[in-house]
Amino acid sequence: MRIAATLEYDGSRFSGWQRQEHARSVQAVVEDALSKVADETIQVTVAGRTDAGVHASGQVIHFDTSAARSDYSWVRGANSHLPSEVALLWAGPVDAGFHARYSATGRHYHYLILNRAIRPTYLSQRVTHEYRLLDVAAMRDAAQHLLGEHDFTSFRASECQAKSPVRELRGLDVTRHGDMVHIHAHANAFLQHMVRNIAGVLMTVGAGEREPLLVQLACELLLGAQRLGEAEERGERGEKDDRSQEIAKGRASCHRPLITLMLSRRLRENGATPGA
Repeated sequence: MRIAATLEYDGSRFSGWQRQEHARSVQAVVEDALSKVADETIQVTVAGRTDAGVHASGQVIHFDTSAARSDYSWVRGANSHLPSEVALLWAGPVDAGFHARYSATGRHYHYLILNRAIRPTYLSQRVTHEYRLLDVAAMRDAAQHLLGEHDFTSFRASECQAKSPVRELRGLDVTRHGDMVHIHAHANAFLQHMVRNIAGVLMTVGAGEREPLLVQLACELLLGAQRLGEAEERGERGEKDDRSQEIAKGRASCHRPLITLMLSRRLRENGATPGA
C-alpha cells in the first residue's frame, strides 16, 4: 500500500532533509518515527529536498508499507515519536502511481528578509537580516528578468547533484510589509541553494550595489551559453541543423567564466557603470 503524507518542520537544527551518516536530518527522524508505527522499516520519498536551516509548511512525502493503519493512526502515531520540530499534518492512501517527487506540478519557496537597522531576536532562525534599506521596486524589476526557463548554473551550489541546471521559474514576487521583505518563488523545481542565491542577488540590487540591468544581461548571456551547449550536444549526436551550426560558429568562445567581463563590457556600452 502506498501512503502519502504532508509534513511541517523547523529546519533550524537539522542538516537538511537528506539522511546523512554523521548529521541530524529530517528524513532520518521521519523514517524512524514511521517505522515504529508500521513495525517495519519505512523509506520515504520527498517532493523536494530542503537545505540546512530551511523550514517547510507543506512538504509532501510518500512511502510503501504492508502495515494496515488508519489515517488517524499514522498521524498520531508518527507525531508521538517525532521531535518537537517536526509534525505530520496529514496521511492517507493514494494510488500506486502517485509519486511525491514526479507527480508534483510545482514548488513554492518563501524567503523572508528583516529589513531594519537592529538585528532580529526571536526571529533569528526564521529570517535573513539586512540593515540597509532595500528598494523593493528595484528588486521586483530585477526579479522579472529571471522568470522563465533558464540555465541556473550560476545560482546553484557547487555540490548540487541535479542532473540538469535548467529550471522554469514561474513566479518571483517581492513585496514589503513593514520591516519585512517577502520573496516568493514558484518553479517546477529548485536547485540546491538556488533561492537563497537569487535572494542574495536581489538584495544587492535593492541595496543599490547592482542595477536591475545587470540581472537582465546575465540572463541573456546565460541563455546564450545554454543554447550553445544545446547546439554542441546536437552536433555530437550528428544533428547538424542550420541553427546549431550558426550558434556554434558565432558563440564558440562564450563560456561562463567570461560572463562577468562580458557584463562589464555590455554595461559600458549601454552607458552604465557596473557595481562594485
